[in-house]
Formats: sequence, C-alpha cells, structure tokens
Amino acid sequence: MVSKAAVVLLVGLLGMVYQATQLPPPQSNGSAEDSPVTSSRIRLKDGRYLAYKERGVPKENARHKIIIVHGLGSSKEMNFLAPQVRTSIFQELIDDLGIYFLLFDRAGYGESDPDPKHTVKSEAFDIQELADQLQLGSKFYVIGVSMGSYSTWSCLKYIPDRLAGVAFVVPVVNYRWPSLPDSLIREDYRRKLVQWSIWFANHAPGLLYWWATQKWLPSTSVLERNPLFFNERDIDTLKTISGFPMLTQDKLREQGVFDTLRRDFMLAFGKWEFDPMGITNPYPKNESSVHIWQGYEDKVVPVQLQRFVSGKLPWIRYHEVPDGGHLIVHYNGVSEAILRALLLREEAVLYRPRKSRVLP
Repeated sequence: MVSKAAVVLLVGLLGMVYQATQLPPPQSNGSAEDSPVTSSRIRLKDGRYLAYKERGVPKENARHKIIIVHGLGSSKEMNFLAPQVRTSIFQELIDDLGIYFLLFDRAGYGESDPDPKHTVKSEAFDIQELADQLQLGSKFYVIGVSMGSYSTWSCLKYIPDRLAGVAFVVPVVNYRWPSLPDSLIREDYRRKLVQWSIWFANHAPGLLYWWATQKWLPSTSVLERNPLFFNERDIDTLKTISGFPMLTQDKLREQGVFDTLRRDFMLAFGKWEFDPMGITNPYPKNESSVHIWQGYEDKVVPVQLQRFVSGKLPWIRYHEVPDGGHLIVHYNGVSEAILRALLLREEAVLYRPRKSRVLP
C-alpha cells in the first residue's frame, strides 16, 4: 500500500515536471532589432535581416570568394582563420590567391533575424540571396563547419550551379538519412542522445530549457574539457579559442538564444526533404570540387559514418586528420590544407585516410 507521504511526493514531482514542460515567458523575441546592431546587414526578400562580416582581401580584388557557414552555438565571429593568420605563410596564401571570406549569422543567430519558416531548403536560398546582394558573382565557394553542414548539403542540392566548390569540415551526419544502414548506427550511443534530445525539443521544450539552465549543471568550461566530446588535441585547442559563447548558461537563459539553438538542432537531425547520398555529382568533369574533412578521433561525429558517406559519394574527396577531433578547423595548418585542396586541388599526404574506405 502506498503511503500518504509517497503520494504527496509523487504529486509534487509531477507538478514540478508539468511546470517545467511549460515554455517560460519569452525574455526576447529573438529579433536582431532587440539590441543595437553593430554589424553590416542585408535585408532579404521576406523582410528578415542577415548580418555578415568580411575578411581576407577586398572583394573587388578577390579571385576566390568563399562563404563560411558556422555551426551550432557559433556565429559569424567564429575564428576560422584565427590560429593560422598569425603565420606569415598563411597570410601570404590568402594574399597570393586573392581570397575573400564572407561569414554570416545564420537565421536567428547573432544579429540575424529568426526565420519562422526555417527549413533545410531555406538555408540554401538565404546563402544565395546573401551572395547576390553582395555581388559575389555567378559562382562562389562554400565551407560548412559541423552543424553548418546541413546548410551546405542544401546548397549542393538546390543551388549547385552557383557553387565553384564545397568543403565540409567535420559535418554532422543525420541518423535519419534513409541510406544509413541500421547495422552501422544501431550501437552508436550518439544516436540515442540525438533521439532523446529531439523528443524533448519537440514535446517538452520547457523541460529542456529548465534542465539546460540549472546552476547545478557543470559549467561550459568543464563540458568543453570533457573527454566524452573532445580528444586531447581538441582540449588543448580550447585553451586558445573562445569556445562556444552561445552555449553558456547565461546565454541559454535568453529565450531567443535557446529557441534558435533548439530549432537549429531539430532541423539538422530532423527529417529532410532529401537524402544527401542521393545527390548526383554536380561537377562530372571535375571530381575534386567537393571535399569532406574529418578528424580520425572525432567523438561528436564518428569517423565510420563519415567514411561511409564519402564512400557512397566517390566524387567527394575525403580527407582525414590522424590525431584530429571535432575542432580540426582550429588546428594550425588544417585550414591552409582545406583551402589548398579546395582552390588548388592539392592533396596533403598527411591527411589521407589511415585505412581504405571499405563500406560496412
């Protein structure tokens, strides 16, 4: 027989869970107009603003124009070039090749407005409109980092004629892609984490918000040094970069930030309108225009999945950093290798896969 005290405790717990599952009152609508705007922006056809930042050589002098797509919790301020620009060799590469970089805040991030009709497909057309308004010309390059890869796959699917070339850097793999064999992903613990996260994001966003903003949770500095997510080289790298400012508890308490991250995660790992492994080669006369870069020791995206994807799409050139984790884009020398492969068709022997890409 259940005691009266147990019933009271159970009712109390259920009440706490119910309250937690109700979305908290918005502190902000997530619009870039809520705070003073300091960045350059364009206005899209639907009225939204996209904020952007330009680096490299002046656009009018550029021979290669590259749009960089940031990942989850990042922004146009991501330090894609930071570790490398300290070296004169890398700066000479940028100057000699005439490289212009365009970084932007994806919908809802930084000083860009959220998109109430946000889809995987809309990401490609945001990028296309950004390129057109800034007059990048008929073709441009795209580099997608981590979660920014779903925007990059979208570009390959919907605007391939606008792309001079593409580089995926540690791209996330969506476990819902139809072509992924169950035998490959069945035992992957990350799959379960994604499934649970998607469920809470869909059905109990308030509970997810409550959990993510509790003071008793480890600080982001602890999480960033957690060997569950990062290898030794990643952890060393985190000592020299700013980390993930949007994933701090203070930022997550802002309703606009939380909603942006939740929707971004749901899009990346939700049901897509297409399967990337069904995309045909958009460059049949040049099979070196699309690249995947992966860390062999990546604990966020398993190397086995990346090898499978690239094996299914043999027209994509696959590169692997032997001691690399998920943060290879910040390693000295890797960004230079990415640019040389993308623009000059060079291949560094150091980054050839350790083993042949045998499909499971």
